[in-house]
Amino acid sequence: MINFRLIAAVLGLVIVGVVAFCAVFAGWIVPHDPFVQNLDGRMIPPLFMEGGQAGHFLGTDQLGRDYFSRLILGARISLLIGVATVITSGLIGITLGLLGGFFGGRVDDVVMFAITCRLSIPLILVALTVVGLVGSSLTVVVLTLGLLLWDRFAVVARTTTMQVRNLDYVAAAWASGCSVTHIILKEVLPNIVHHLVVVATLEMALAILLEAALSFLGLGVPPPLPSWGLMIAEAKDYMFFTPWVIMVPGIALFVLVLGINFLGDALRDILGATRDA
Repeated sequence: MINFRLIAAVLGLVIVGVVAFCAVFAGWIVPHDPFVQNLDGRMIPPLFMEGGQAGHFLGTDQLGRDYFSRLILGARISLLIGVATVITSGLIGITLGLLGGFFGGRVDDVVMFAITCRLSIPLILVALTVVGLVGSSLTVVVLTLGLLLWDRFAVVARTTTMQVRNLDYVAAAWASGCSVTHIILKEVLPNIVHHLVVVATLEMALAILLEAALSFLGLGVPPPLPSWGLMIAEAKDYMFFTPWVIMVPGIALFVLVLGINFLGDALRDILGATRDA
């Protein structure tokens, strides 16, 4: 019998692994400088299409820049934004969730009020407003997304902390005279981290999509950095005549997000099974 979960897990691991490898070693993989323009070689189709050239596997864009090189460097930017956003939002959300779930009472009321306020904020509109007012840069995009995507971490951390705070091993730590900090960091957090890992994969995929949306609207990563969203935005004027210029970064974005989601599902199954064992 075909195990579709295993196939999806392997596929997700391969996709994320390949993209991560390309992101880390982009400087050695790219065949051309992704920023160098060649106006005499504009809109060259990919090698597998009629009119393609051997030196440009995925062709060139409207400024004659090598599309494959820009796609590889765009993978680095997408993963950098995804990881940095998850770290920023995770620190905020997990801290709030742990405090609210562990102490309860008024502390939990304050945390729930903060979560409710965050959930009432339209995510994409606030991101557009902040980036539009402050200016677009890689740092601004990461901070904006990180400060807006912490609510799911907080909800999951709070719920799972409330489930484990009264278990026997926590009571034993209290009885042995351990400090509150020790109990939270050494007893509670390690026993809820398998839930938070799954949340991290979902938030990473969401952050990559939001960055692509901001870049498509001209308020994300500033040019000439080859963000996949920016590549789609730059290609929209040519999509009816040379559709591959918008299909290449679009497919890359779809495949990466799909791979992250597959990997997240696999981690949920693995860590959940380990926890139950």
